[in-house]
Parts: sequence; structure tokens; C-alpha cells
Amino acid sequence: MFRKINSLFLLLFSVLLLSQTVISRLDKKTVGLGEPNTFSIKIDHTQGKPVYSAQKNELLPFHFEIIKDSIFPKADSYERVVEFSIFQEGTFDIPALEFKINNKIYKTTPYQIHVVNSANKGDQIHDIMKNKEVPMELSDYWQLYRFWILAGIAVVGLIIVIFAFLKYGKKPKDSPIELSNKTLKALQLLKQKNYTENGNYRSFYVEIIDIMRDFLTLQYHIPANVLLTDDLIAYMKKNHSISSQNEAIIEDVFLRGDMVKFAKIFPDITTMNHDWEQCVQLVKNSIQDIEFENLRKDV
Repeated sequence: MFRKINSLFLLLFSVLLLSQTVISRLDKKTVGLGEPNTFSIKIDHTQGKPVYSAQKNELLPFHFEIIKDSIFPKADSYERVVEFSIFQEGTFDIPALEFKINNKIYKTTPYQIHVVNSANKGDQIHDIMKNKEVPMELSDYWQLYRFWILAGIAVVGLIIVIFAFLKYGKKPKDSPIELSNKTLKALQLLKQKNYTENGNYRSFYVEIIDIMRDFLTLQYHIPANVLLTDDLIAYMKKNHSISSQNEAIIEDVFLRGDMVKFAKIFPDITTMNHDWEQCVQLVKNSIQDIEFENLRKDV
């Protein structure tokens, strides 16, 4: 009988010895506004089993400002220490908190905290923690200034596009090539009027000389529109701005044109076509004259 009682006592003692015990402690039950306080929980005899509770920084009610929440799991025990402050006057409750071990719920002792405004003028006010300087990474700067960076890139891109368009996008209308093409079109339109086939030689020479005078004025900067034929020929020979071959064409066509206008000669179709082709060739060769003149000026 004694042995049974002794065995039962030992069994009960071992169960009590190895059973989990939850101990909670609150450092101060009355604190000033913002004064740090500590709430700690310790569970013994966990036997290496995991302890489940509220997530970090979420154990205490929402009006408790958490300063630090530390968890210390060990082989046969569990400890959690929460440092906090309260910034409102009044009485606040720490309810019975639940901890789960091996599907069994354990609860802590509930507490009440009295928060009073004990600060006098000149007293130090406790804050949660000191301000920290957090180093910013490249991605943080991008988030802050991305609008201005993108706007700057857009402005620079627009300036580049405008500059390229002004420099390369559009040829000046008074360029030598543009003037040559314009004159060639005028000569082609003259050809389509069929003056040569209809024997209208006077209209043919009046128009072709007008076309060539305008061309000489714009392309070679010769005052061909105000000079008489003899004066124009003398001007070209003196300034040498036109090749000798092109000078000969101008002299031949213009002198013949004057003779036609004053009814001194009556050219045939072959002569008129030849003069038209010579003028076309002069216009095409004018680019070489311009290039040579530019080189001569540079020298």
C-alpha cells in the first residue's frame, strides 16, 4: 500500500516538475507619459517544443508604443521581453495573453497600468527612441526625383531633335543644287511649250534668256538681270566666276537671242534645240563652277 502511494506521489511530482509554467512580470504599474516600461514572459519546461504567440511588435494593445520586442527561445524554456511606452494619460490594460505549446493554450496574468503626467517645466520628456539617419540607396533617389530626371531627359532630347532638324532636316532653298533643279524644271516646261516645233523662235529665245538671266543672278551672283548682253559678257570674262566653256554657251545663246528679238536672223529647229541643250548642260555644270569658286576663295 505504501509503495503504491509512493509511486503515485512520485508520478504526480514528476508531472508537476515537467509541466509548462508561464510566468509574466510587469516592471512598473504606474508610469509617466512616455516613460519606458518592460513586460516579460517566461515559460519553463518547453521540452524543445515551439511556442506560438502574437507576431513581433504586435503582442501588446495598439496604444502601446513598442520600443523593442526580443524573443529568446532555448532548449527547455522560452522568454520574451517587450519594452514599451504610452503617450496618453489614463489606465490601460494588458489582457491575458495566449501562448500555444503543443496545441495547448497558456495564458499570462492580466495587468493594469496607470499613466500619469508627472512632467514639470524643464523635465526631460521620454521619447520612443532617438531619430535615426537612414542611408538612401540609388532606388530611393530615383523614386524621389524620377519626374525631374525624366523631364530633363525629355527636354535634352527635344533640343537635340530640333538642332538636327535645323541642321540636316531641310536643305536651304537657295542652295546651288536646289537652284539648279529649279532652273532645269523651268527649261523643261519651256520645252513642253513646243515653240521650236511651231516656229515661234522669238518667244523661245525671250523665255530661255529670261530663265538663264535669273539663274546667273541667283547661282553666280552676277547682275545678269540688269546688264545688257555685251556688258554681261564683259563682266563674266573679267570676274572669271564661270568656266570658259559656260561663258561660251552664254555668249553664243544670248547674242543669238538678241539677233532673233530684233529680227536679224531666223534660226531653224536644230539651232533652237541645240541652244536649249546647251543651256541645260550649263545648268548641270554650274555646280562644278560653284565648287571651284569656293576653293579659289579659300585659297
